[in-house]
Amino acid sequence: MNSSVGVRITVTDKEIREALTRLAEKDGGLVRVALKNIGQALLKSTRARFDSETAPDGSHWKPLNPEYKQGKRGLKILQGAGVAGGLLGSINARVTGNRLEIGTNKVYAAIHQFGGVIVPKRYPALVFRIGGKLAFARKVTIPARPFLGVSAGDRKMALEVAGRIATLK
Repeated sequence: MNSSVGVRITVTDKEIREALTRLAEKDGGLVRVALKNIGQALLKSTRARFDSETAPDGSHWKPLNPEYKQGKRGLKILQGAGVAGGLLGSINARVTGNRLEIGTNKVYAAIHQFGGVIVPKRYPALVFRIGGKLAFARKVTIPARPFLGVSAGDRKMALEVAGRIATLK
């Protein structure tokens, strides 16, 4: 994951950090095993959010603009007709040392994660298609639709994984 683009969220959970520290004290290699397993489970839950169209806190994403939805190629929010190259297909997990990163390198990820206002940089208006028609706007507000993050279930899973791995040696 290239940290210069996309979105990065840092999660610091005291209880999870303590569980991983206990693993490291027991056997440093176990931390990496735990992080890889936690990463795969978080990747699965993050991808599932695209299907359920919900944030890590369980809230539903704001629905699409009806005009935009009418001309959209894919049926789901934040998904196009082909997911392989889109936002969903770009989500990945990586363990580097004792650090787990889950995210995307898509430059448009942050606007969807956090929401915001898009304004033209060089021209008086944005130009785009909506509902099959050409549209012009001085600004477009994109609502936050968080897909990255740790849910209560993810947190519980991470603690369980760390606990199970602690019993291996």
